[in-house]
Amino acid sequence: MDLARALGIEADDHAKLSEQVKLLKTDLASSNPLAERRVLMSLERIMDNWTVHPATSEWNLDFDFEEDAQMSPFKNFLCPLTKEVMKDPVVLESSQNYERTAIEYWFRRCIEDGRDPTCPVTGQVLKSTEMKPNIGLAGAIEEWVSRNIEIQLKSAVQCLSENQPPVDSVEWVLDVIYKISEEHPSNRYRVRHAGVVLLMVKVLRNCSKSMGTHMRGKALMTLLSMAKDEESKNIMLGEGITRLAIHSLIGSSEKEKEYAVKLLLEFSRDEAYCTKIASEKGALVLLSSMAGNLEHPALSNLAEEVLKQMERVEDNVQHLAAAGRFEPLLSRLCEGTDDVKIEMARIMGGMTLTNSSKEQIARKCAKTLVQLLSKPKGRAPSLQALCNLSVLDDNATILVDSAVIPALTDILFENQDDSELKELATSIIANIVQHPGHWEYSSIDNKGHSMQSETTVFRLLGLLAHVSPQCQVSVLRILYGISSSPQASESVVTHIKSGDGIKTIIPFLEHPEVEHRIYAFRLTRILSGTFGEDLANELKPADKLPLFKDKLLDNQSTDGERSDAACILANLPLSEDEVKTVLGSSFVGWTVVTLKDRLRSTNWRTTRSSSCLEEGLLGLLLHFTQSPDPQTVSVVKEHSLMNIFREQLNFPLKPRVKQLAALGLKNLSESQRTLISTGDLEVQLSHGFCSSLVFMCGKRPPELPVCAIHNVSCEEDNQFCLLRSNCIKPLVDLLTDEDTNVQIAAVEALSTLVIDTSNNFKRAVDELEHLGVVEAAITLFTEVRPGILQERLLWMIERILRVESDNNRHSLNQSLVRALVEAFKHGNANAKGYAQDALTNLKQLSGVSGKNSSQSRPRR
Repeated sequence: MDLARALGIEADDHAKLSEQVKLLKTDLASSNPLAERRVLMSLERIMDNWTVHPATSEWNLDFDFEEDAQMSPFKNFLCPLTKEVMKDPVVLESSQNYERTAIEYWFRRCIEDGRDPTCPVTGQVLKSTEMKPNIGLAGAIEEWVSRNIEIQLKSAVQCLSENQPPVDSVEWVLDVIYKISEEHPSNRYRVRHAGVVLLMVKVLRNCSKSMGTHMRGKALMTLLSMAKDEESKNIMLGEGITRLAIHSLIGSSEKEKEYAVKLLLEFSRDEAYCTKIASEKGALVLLSSMAGNLEHPALSNLAEEVLKQMERVEDNVQHLAAAGRFEPLLSRLCEGTDDVKIEMARIMGGMTLTNSSKEQIARKCAKTLVQLLSKPKGRAPSLQALCNLSVLDDNATILVDSAVIPALTDILFENQDDSELKELATSIIANIVQHPGHWEYSSIDNKGHSMQSETTVFRLLGLLAHVSPQCQVSVLRILYGISSSPQASESVVTHIKSGDGIKTIIPFLEHPEVEHRIYAFRLTRILSGTFGEDLANELKPADKLPLFKDKLLDNQSTDGERSDAACILANLPLSEDEVKTVLGSSFVGWTVVTLKDRLRSTNWRTTRSSSCLEEGLLGLLLHFTQSPDPQTVSVVKEHSLMNIFREQLNFPLKPRVKQLAALGLKNLSESQRTLISTGDLEVQLSHGFCSSLVFMCGKRPPELPVCAIHNVSCEEDNQFCLLRSNCIKPLVDLLTDEDTNVQIAAVEALSTLVIDTSNNFKRAVDELEHLGVVEAAITLFTEVRPGILQERLLWMIERILRVESDNNRHSLNQSLVRALVEAFKHGNANAKGYAQDALTNLKQLSGVSGKNSSQSRPRR
């Protein structure tokens, strides 16, 4: 002020004073001494404060009130340093009033600048920095503030009471209320009493969309400030502010989401409010998602803090778990009292869990759940939880390692009649044994019995007679699961047969409930693969064979039932009469059409049911390839079964299909020999297409070429000749297949071409040599280990080596000779005999030719 007077400027003329300050700064810019620079810095701060207009505009109203309502602050209400209305006025020895915090800062800077403390207004050096509260001025300011707050609240109520208040007006109200709440917290009750809190919540609820994200964020910020008043908080909760805040968690601006989660955090500090938040739909899901979003760490930390507050409340555990936050539930389940553990298990058993959560829970709590099975009150809840977890395939190993199977079988085989517990126990075991690879090595009791042991299988079969229908389904699932395991299948199906299980299972094939039938058919299919004859002996007296054909033709049956029915029929040994009476020649056409349709629709994609059905249909066609009946032979030719089998040799992902197709070709090729020996082939040729030409033209057509393999005239695409049907090359390709069973079937089919040892045999071998059969067979033989495949190859190679003109060439093949010697040393009885005969034919052994011994040794 002294400077203004010295310059001849009015103290209130801030523009001119600012201009002079700038000139002063320019004049002092070249000053170098430290003391002068400190003085300059102090003057700059003083000048900057002096040139600021008093900050009183925030109290001005844009509404029309009576003139006496306009109350601007008196000049002595304003701090000379801050130019704002003082909250805590103090007086110095210079009799000047200042805001306490502002003058304290001034004194600190004086000390830092190394000068005596002065009065900013008068410039007087002060002897004492004592600051005395100006109680009178503080009371006057308080009165003025109270009056203005009253005016502001009246204006706010008027604005917010409108149906659709202008956005600008709402924003002004929010700014004013926030200022009152933050700067005058003791007046929050007045805001509440005026009804402004209620009105703000209603406006936020009714005008949320039109307000925009910026305004919603400001509204939440204001409500957050007012929530420090307990009664205001109750009003907000009663009006549904929690729901509004949760909706803002998906807002488009970070500020809106920030204040929404801060508001929820404020509410969550009280346990009662925590429960209310958790009960709101979507709240925990949104908070959990936000807590896991590391792209926004500030929001993530806030959301995490809210969730931690909510975890303290027992009633929130289930809601948190439903939102994917399992830590509270898991910690209580593992560390709580028995009653708490049982309650947590009950909650878990009734929940719908994701696969990832099932694995997480199983890894941490499986052992605890198993321990609860030993407590009577804990059995049912623990079984429910374990059943929930066992649905996930990957949990089977975890549950087995937790020793769950012994505990479950103990419940299952107990004498007590608790059907619900038995149903749960069987369901869990069934889920576990559906996936082989681990449970097979687990003991189910202290006697060392396993799931595949005879005792266990017998007890499971015994349960089927007296348990509930739901439990029966699970027992059938268990039997199917353990009989499907590569490690356990052989022993299980043997135990089922020895335990009279075939007779026990057959009635379930016609059970009225679908699930019973499905697993009965699956189990019967597995049994038919090993004990087809025993199964047929049980089915035939009861005239049950047509059941499978009817099931196969019934479009209302499930794909699984039809697939299993086809495989069962294919695996059952049927006599020639049964093929004609049970299946019928017309069934061939349906089978061929269905097979083609299935292969076309699957488009190389395989499912269990589709692959099983294709295998079953091919197996059914095999029944017709083994019958010499003239009508059946005619059906084979009519539907070109050899072409059908040949087409199935090219499916790379279906080894069983390729194996069956090769066996079908083997059967048809063997039938060619039968037809030739009985003369039926010549009859068919003379009464076929050729006889029609004789009738029409009056002269015989040209003779058909003689087949190099069979030494008879064969028409092109002959359905019994591998050579004429172009099946030899695909069969040779199968010799390099990765599946041994496919290789064996291919060798057996090709072996039908070297049965004859007549004078024409050399011509047949030469043809096979030309087609690459001999080289492929010898190459495979030199690579295989002892076993069925080696034996089949030896039989074929020994036959080929009987052609003396080729012996010299093959005797130079050291790999072949070495392989024959190894087979002679280490093979089974048949293999040794074939190897000996082959080596004799190659003149690698002295003595009589092995021809006679080979003829006396049966072909297998």
